[in-house]
Amino acid sequence: MSVRRAMPDIRSDAMEESRDFYGLLGFEEVMNLGWVMTVASSSNPTAQVTFVSRDPTAPVCPDMSVEVTDVDAVYQAVLDSGAEILRPPADEEWGVRRFFVRDPNGRVINVVSHR
Repeated sequence: MSVRRAMPDIRSDAMEESRDFYGLLGFEEVMNLGWVMTVASSSNPTAQVTFVSRDPTAPVCPDMSVEVTDVDAVYQAVLDSGAEILRPPADEEWGVRRFFVRDPNGRVINVVSHR
């Protein structure tokens, strides 16, 4: 298992304004589902920021997303550690499999793999 990228998830009700502001810093919109939007650097596509207004498929909004190569292996390791699982693994209609876990600082981490 390896980490492909890690990015902050910022709660926001200002999607367009956020896209425009981060555009000034060199980011471009790469994904937008209305309630969640990701911007990325065109020169370094793993440099990303995600904005979330709500998450209709989960009980909470995450603070951070970590993309891994094998989400099920990571889930098993996290489960075996006794960490608090907030949402078990699920396949999402937008092509990812993910789960939510709380880190030792109380932050919600969205652990995700693309299918």
